[in-house]
Amino acid sequence: MTVTIRLRMGTQDAHYAGNLVDGARMLALFGDVATELLIRTDGDEGLFRAYEKVEFLAPVFAGDYIEATGRIVETGNTSRKMEFEARKVITLVGPDRGGKAASSADVLDPPIIVCRAIGTCVTPKELKRK
Repeated sequence: MTVTIRLRMGTQDAHYAGNLVDGARMLALFGDVATELLIRTDGDEGLFRAYEKVEFLAPVFAGDYIEATGRIVETGNTSRKMEFEARKVITLVGPDRGGKAASSADVLDPPIIVCRAIGTCVTPKELKRK
């Protein structure tokens, strides 16, 4: 099973100069994806236990559309090991980057992978409903 969410990074997500989005925002998206995976699998939101690997591969800016996906790759009694990937699917291209206006944007084909991670979540046995 794979879960995907897509949303636009807003100025409230920008943390650094040049409207650069903090990498932790991608981890928050992965947390949302993990929550949906656990609800679909166990009938409960569960708990994020740990990341064993995180790679930030490309910058994300306010205005970019990010698609985050995740899937369960290993299942234990209460643990679920998951792989995550975030891709930039649309990016703004203002006049400084060849666009005609500040609102100019490009659909990226192929999308740009901005972050990958592997993490483990746990659903306590007493909370499992499935």
